[in-house]
Amino acid sequence: MIDALPEKGVPADQILSELRGLRSADLPTHGGRLFAYVYDPAVAGLDELARQAYAVSASVNGLDPTAFPSLLAMENALVGAAAKLLGGTAATVGSVTSGGTESLILAVKAARDAHPSIANPRLVVPSTAHAAFAKAAHYLRVALDVVPVKDLRADPSLVEAAIGPDTVLVAASAPSYAHGVVDPIPALAAIARDRGVRFHVDACFGGWILPYLRRLGADLPPFDLSVPGVTSISVDLHKYAYAPKGVSVLLHASEELRRPQYFAYADWPGYTMINPVISSTRSGGPIAAALATLRSLGDAGYLELAAATREAVGILGDAVRAVDGVRLYAPPETSVVCLASDGVDLFVLADELAARGWHTQPQMAYRDLPSTIHLTVTASVRPTAASFASDLSDAVAAAEARGPVQVPNLPPLSPEMITPDFIAGLAAGLGLGDGDFSRMAEVNTLLNAAPPALREALLTGFLSLLQRPAANEVG
Repeated sequence: MIDALPEKGVPADQILSELRGLRSADLPTHGGRLFAYVYDPAVAGLDELARQAYAVSASVNGLDPTAFPSLLAMENALVGAAAKLLGGTAATVGSVTSGGTESLILAVKAARDAHPSIANPRLVVPSTAHAAFAKAAHYLRVALDVVPVKDLRADPSLVEAAIGPDTVLVAASAPSYAHGVVDPIPALAAIARDRGVRFHVDACFGGWILPYLRRLGADLPPFDLSVPGVTSISVDLHKYAYAPKGVSVLLHASEELRRPQYFAYADWPGYTMINPVISSTRSGGPIAAALATLRSLGDAGYLELAAATREAVGILGDAVRAVDGVRLYAPPETSVVCLASDGVDLFVLADELAARGWHTQPQMAYRDLPSTIHLTVTASVRPTAASFASDLSDAVAAAEARGPVQVPNLPPLSPEMITPDFIAGLAAGLGLGDGDFSRMAEVNTLLNAAPPALREALLTGFLSLLQRPAANEVG
């Protein structure tokens, strides 16, 4: 491990060399072969522009906009751009956050705090809603009512039945992360409006590309603030706006709706704390980089990138349809290709695709939904998409030759039994002790077989195992 606090300072060129060495072990963030975590437009010069813009404002602190009006101007510009794209009006207001999870937490907070008389507030979401809603409910002590879906989309009748007197917010996805499908936003928003409940659209994942896909002819329903009953919407700029991480925007239809989102506290000897978002101190670097990205690409640039993405989705979808052993699990109507097994072990297939340079995201089975492989498609995939078909065919053949992975023989386990020693032994037994994560089929098979609570405990324990310095670094 690198010594972060050496006895004497280290020369800059050595530090940068060390950082590059660490980065060499990462998955490739560019090149159109990583289908999760990063969003690459493959636009020459854009990364360098974002880095320079980041550096211009890296030392600016968003804590006090009166001290740093440059950052206030940048945030208002980003909010204005998002409002223009997502059906806002002159009354629309918003906030820039660090990411989708923060945006969703704040949407839930605003809804909760708008009803201080409700002692036990509740949040209604479809089962395909992002896990960040569960995180928000946990942090904010809001009860979470999860409603089953129909054909991977929220069922308006079931959502309506779940709304009660303590419901402060209903939320849905545009699109859902796991499958890339858009919930029936107009019907859901109408129900929430009729019941006097706020309605939030989680467009964090694909909200920046959906308007452009609709302009290109995609058959997608209305989903934004132009829909009656939609009171707030979130969109991540570090996804399909292709800004560096992490920048998201949370929009409210009016200032009145946003007001409970703020936190203010004056009952102490220091400065009066007033925060529109969760963080107090915030670097201006990501915000400046996002603004530079949006201004560089412009509306026409985003339309071109959406067209390239749409073409790539079509090519990848056709590749899945042409190969025996796999099938499309969800309609590839947005920017996601989601495939399921038609005989092949998906977790082995994910390993075989990775061995051929395609890095996908396996998804575990959930209730009556099978395990799937998720591909987040970006504009950078368009030049490489044609080569995916033959590699997918080869990977399926290799996976069939290897055969399915058997669940390791383990004693009956409960979350309470998952101790640090158990995790260390399990990681070593699964070949993860040396940090090689290139073959994960056995691990994913084990996790897929585990009930959610046990899976959470296993992964928490493993992440905790990874996130600690070596003994000799602190001893």
